[in-house]
Amino acid sequence: MHRFFVSPQAFASHPVILTGDQAHQIRRVLRLRLGERVTLMDGQGYAYEAALIALGESDARFQVVQRQPAPSEPRTRITLYQAVLKGDNFAWVLQKGTEAGVSRFVPIVCERNVVDDLDAVEGKRDRWQRIIQEAAEQCGRGRLPDLAAAELFKQAISAPSAVPSHAAEPEGKMLRLIPWEGERSLRLRDALAGCNFAAGARIEVFVGPEGGLTEEEVALARRYGVQPVTLGPRILRSETAGLVAVALILYEAGDI
Repeated sequence: MHRFFVSPQAFASHPVILTGDQAHQIRRVLRLRLGERVTLMDGQGYAYEAALIALGESDARFQVVQRQPAPSEPRTRITLYQAVLKGDNFAWVLQKGTEAGVSRFVPIVCERNVVDDLDAVEGKRDRWQRIIQEAAEQCGRGRLPDLAAAELFKQAISAPSAVPSHAAEPEGKMLRLIPWEGERSLRLRDALAGCNFAAGARIEVFVGPEGGLTEEEVALARRYGVQPVTLGPRILRSETAGLVAVALILYEAGDI
């Protein structure tokens, strides 16, 4: 069944009306017929099965059949602080991270970043937001992952993420991790040993740029309570390291 994210306010009126690119996709790309059903998601954890009842040139109208909690959200909330990458590599991380189960993305700029202009990074926000939404629709997410404003590494490392308004405060403190090729002893699994996954753990993961993190950045991270961890004996590319860490964390949490 095709999925579409719709603003929560759209469900206040009946029928639910989709316009713009979504209406175009329904009419011209998917060529849905009257009576066919889709899943509409409000981005707040609920999914609505809805039937197409009218299709115009500029809108598509749906009658809600049933509402139920979206079952696909991981209990563990992961914020991925990913250094901005050249080309389409950052967009790829957003797409695959959404599929894997990341709850929040924060673009960061580090000392060795190839892309280091915060204003230029923010100029890509609309495209990145579309990529996140399309990936979330494709994989059946119940919530849209947040895309925070870009930050310098030193700013991001000094202030843990706020708890989203829709999330209860989990038991225990947030775990903050930074995969780093210079770490040799603390494995990711060992760092996760004290997590209360049953209560809904909150974990932040910081990933450096193509040139890697400097020792000064890692030292700064340590001062703010961020633990360097090793992901194994092989050095992973920046666009790979964060996704591997996310997958391993969700596996340990029982969400994969």
